[in-house]
Amino acid sequence: MPDGGRSLEDAILDLLDRRAPGASVCPSDVARAVHRGEDEGWRELMEPVRRAAARLAADGRVEVTQHGSPVDPAEARGPVRIRRPGR
Repeated sequence: MPDGGRSLEDAILDLLDRRAPGASVCPSDVARAVHRGEDEGWRELMEPVRRAAARLAADGRVEVTQHGSPVDPAEARGPVRIRRPGR
């Protein structure tokens, strides 16, 4: 398990740093990167990852999107993606 929310935020930013400018990541990519086991335990990290993305979005460090458009993370239902702001 990650060490609190900070590790999830760091994982989001690290994955975005490894992507092309303007590219996005799925919360499941982050959960899988953080989960250390071979099992499906990463699924338990999905909501914590979404909360970490919401905190980063509130700080202006990322955008949470649906269908390519920024959305309010608190209102988003269904699949989302995370990207750096400024597209």
